[in-house]
Amino acid sequence: MCSLKNNNSNGYQRTDLYNEEATEQLSGHYKEILQIVGEDPSREGLDKTPERVAKAMQFLLQGYQMDPVEILTSAMFKEDYRQMVIVKDIEIYSMCEHHMLPFIGKAHVAYIPNGTITGLSKIARVVDVFARRLQVQERLTTQIKDCIQDTLKPLGVAVVIEAQHLCMQMRGVQKQHSITTTSDFTGAFEKVATREEFIKLISTKLS
Repeated sequence: MCSLKNNNSNGYQRTDLYNEEATEQLSGHYKEILQIVGEDPSREGLDKTPERVAKAMQFLLQGYQMDPVEILTSAMFKEDYRQMVIVKDIEIYSMCEHHMLPFIGKAHVAYIPNGTITGLSKIARVVDVFARRLQVQERLTTQIKDCIQDTLKPLGVAVVIEAQHLCMQMRGVQKQHSITTTSDFTGAFEKVATREEFIKLISTKLS
């Protein structure tokens, strides 16, 4: 399953590819859900909603179909660089596994190479792979860190995630402005000075 957006000479063209069997099964369940909550799934405006939601869920949870290790190893290069590499402000759109409501935020990821680097876009894609699954923010933070550490074998990895959880904003305590921050570190980033440098760099805004 994948979703593609292409431009051609005629302008914008969108092509979506989904698992037809999964779409059919999910659509049936969402139709039942609409009925259970008191809606009429056959009325105008809702008649195609089950199929739309079925496709949306496949897109939002596409991380299950992707291999983050394969992504990193597809662009690994030998390089004698042993300073901090940071990719910050990576957008995160994930789904809380407790209520299946979104949490949205950004990730800051750094590693110190040990003879091997990877393409910068691959770091962002690894974040996406784990984010596009049913998640808790704590596990998401650790999975990103472990994947980069185990695959690249760097001198250290640092991951910080800041996110707003709709399960706290739309329901429950309804705290609309709360932000949850999680972090995890390995190797060189366990040293206070290195970790403080990382925190300072991700906090600095470009002028």
